[in-house]
Amino acid sequence: MSGEPAPVQAVADGSRRDPFVDFVRAASLVVVVIWHWAFTILRWEHDGPHASNPIGFTSGLWLITWVLQVMPLFFFVGGWANLQAWRRAEARGTSMGRFVVDRLRGLLVPAFALIAVWWGILVAIGAVIEGGNWLRGTVVLILSPLWFAFSYALIIACFPVFLWLHQRFSFLVPVWLAGLAALVDIARFAHHVPYVGWVNMVVVWGLAHQLGFFYGALRDAPRRAHEALAWGGAFFLAALVWSRAYPGSMVGVPGDKFSNMAPPSLAIVGLVILQIGLLLLIRPAVEARLHTARWKRPVQLLTDYSMPLYLLHTSGLAIFLIIGYFVNHRAPLAATIGWRWWALRPLAITLPLLTTLPLLWAVGRLSRRSGSSSAEAART
Repeated sequence: MSGEPAPVQAVADGSRRDPFVDFVRAASLVVVVIWHWAFTILRWEHDGPHASNPIGFTSGLWLITWVLQVMPLFFFVGGWANLQAWRRAEARGTSMGRFVVDRLRGLLVPAFALIAVWWGILVAIGAVIEGGNWLRGTVVLILSPLWFAFSYALIIACFPVFLWLHQRFSFLVPVWLAGLAALVDIARFAHHVPYVGWVNMVVVWGLAHQLGFFYGALRDAPRRAHEALAWGGAFFLAALVWSRAYPGSMVGVPGDKFSNMAPPSLAIVGLVILQIGLLLLIRPAVEARLHTARWKRPVQLLTDYSMPLYLLHTSGLAIFLIIGYFVNHRAPLAATIGWRWWALRPLAITLPLLTTLPLLWAVGRLSRRSGSSSAEAART
């Protein structure tokens, strides 16, 4: 009775980096980038651009968000990756406080640098052009993906508490968090306390992250357990949507009564369970390919540049739209939803990529120069 819970023991032994986890983290961010490039529909109003997507215009398309809304998976594999990183840091004698600060710095410094750059651009152009409400709205839209960085930072800041809970209560913690997420939604929808929903920013994303602590045990479980997770999550999510209490889409859609993501609702709990099951089912096939020569180089590039790409992809998209507007005097690739719009989706991905690559190159050079300067300072 005095022994350590099995999930904690499994985690303690897993001090090495897991290439599959690294791949999933990077691929999750790339999926979000492609989604934003391919499926963003901009509507220009007096206060600037407003983003929409084709889900509200295409019957049944909301179902693909059950697979392509991958932010829950990022928090899940992030839980395992953070736990592995902590075990390595602890072995080196790093304190928990230093570990958390270092993780937050690596995430927030680039985010705040991006905010500073765009805020400077906003101030500079606003000093020349009057009536800059549209420009302010544009900058807000460009920086909107940073919600993820700050949400993830919030979970990292809570990492010491989540780790203590896991070590003390093990399997009970995800159950408690899922129950609390349900109670928050009941308070939000049945008792009309809307602002309590933001508690789920910690509860639901914390649950996804907490489930990541069990990745080692889940990975080694029988395939039937993975199938049970996938089916259980699918039935739970389908029940919530079929009850009409929750929208079917796992991304925000204009016209829905609320978004399942802002703040995350109980539907995201079902989604992460479904996706964990699917992820574990495909893991053997993907993992076998990660060690092949054909996959190694692309996967390494994906891992190295996924976070810079995530941070910069809307900036690259903005540059592409500005260039397209000045060349054609209208927004490029603009069309109503139909066969032509769908046919242009490959260009909607490749053209913003071309305007984002120079940004990635510049950031890469700055990072290498900063790293060289830090190494030189350390030598002296």
